Amino acid sequence: MLDVARVRDDFPILARRVNGRPLVYLDNAATTQKPTSVLDAMSEYYLESNANAHRGVHALGHEATLALEQARSRVARFVGAGSADEIVFTGGATHALNMMAHSMGSLLLLREGDEILLTEMEHHANIVPWQMAAQRAEALVRAVPVLDDGRLDMDALASMLNERTKIVSVAHISNVLGTVNPVAEIARLAHGVGAEVVVDGCQAVSHTPVDVAALGCDAYCFGAHKVYGPMGIGATWRRGDLLRAMPPYQTGGGMIRRVSFEGTTFAEPPARFEPGTPNIAGAVGLAAAIDYLESLGVDRIAAHERTLHARMVEGLRAIPGVTLMGDHNGRAPLQSFTVGGAHPHDLATVLDMSGVAVRAGHHCAQPLMDRFGVNSTLRASIGVYNTETEIDAFLSALRDAAEALR
Repeated sequence: MLDVARVRDDFPILARRVNGRPLVYLDNAATTQKPTSVLDAMSEYYLESNANAHRGVHALGHEATLALEQARSRVARFVGAGSADEIVFTGGATHALNMMAHSMGSLLLLREGDEILLTEMEHHANIVPWQMAAQRAEALVRAVPVLDDGRLDMDALASMLNERTKIVSVAHISNVLGTVNPVAEIARLAHGVGAEVVVDGCQAVSHTPVDVAALGCDAYCFGAHKVYGPMGIGATWRRGDLLRAMPPYQTGGGMIRRVSFEGTTFAEPPARFEPGTPNIAGAVGLAAAIDYLESLGVDRIAAHERTLHARMVEGLRAIPGVTLMGDHNGRAPLQSFTVGGAHPHDLATVLDMSGVAVRAGHHCAQPLMDRFGVNSTLRASIGVYNTETEIDAFLSALRDAAEALR
């Protein structure tokens, strides 16, 4: 069993009081809190080794380079990459998905009439970049429908794949529904028509082991701040041969081999996709977050979160007027819902008065809101440090808020 009391001691922010009440933080799908080991690792880098990587030959420059590349290797092991050179550090998952859409669109030479397949449950960061890539090539973006219970319509996906499909990009786990998509099966079907598969792994990395080889995808993107790491840093895995064939997304220092006014040649990956000064402290923090997560045991974390999620769902069903959004077995530990007669933003504001932090809005998934006929929902999302007491406090505060607003 996970020693949650000990885990909570690792997160100083959880001792805060909000509006005179103990903080109950249930907005983990938006961002997770950071343990002291992550904060200490980043502070130590800045205090002891701060310099620019891959630049100077002095001691600090060597230490900075070593820290960056050790972090790269740590991320590679975390996702099951074949080599550390298959890992590209980015400014986050949004940056990573934009890079994939831009460079894959160029690489695959999208043409008029080609198709990019997404799903109705995608985050805007996995929709808009592909729309822009399609506009440049006069290609078409199509969306696989979502079933009423929140699962992806796999029959529809299979029927929509065809010889014109060049890219399939899908969330590993939906940030609204908690749906865990069958990425390996999606990849098998997509590869059957010659399409490549990009995965938005943001909501998956803190809840389930990730093995890119087993998933069979062609690229996997995630942000550190969803896995107890810092903001402003993320990582993308892409298989080495495919990564080497990609043109750069952004240009500048550090990603070139030779520059002249007659032309420029680019460095080999991953340097080709990391122009400018890297976020070394962020990479160090990400590596420390992975170390922390794995020291607790991903299986133990998952078991703890499943227990809390079941308790939360049972409690929500007992509150009059609550409608769950996405209601099937095997979901990740987050729940979106509405309460009849009360606006989600009003409910979230009242909950905050009780120290309970949840998300209210469209969750950067407006096409999914349209699919279910709502403008916004509340979302409560669970992390490793949450407790049964906190779940009960949330449910009690929600019940009181719903009654007051109705």
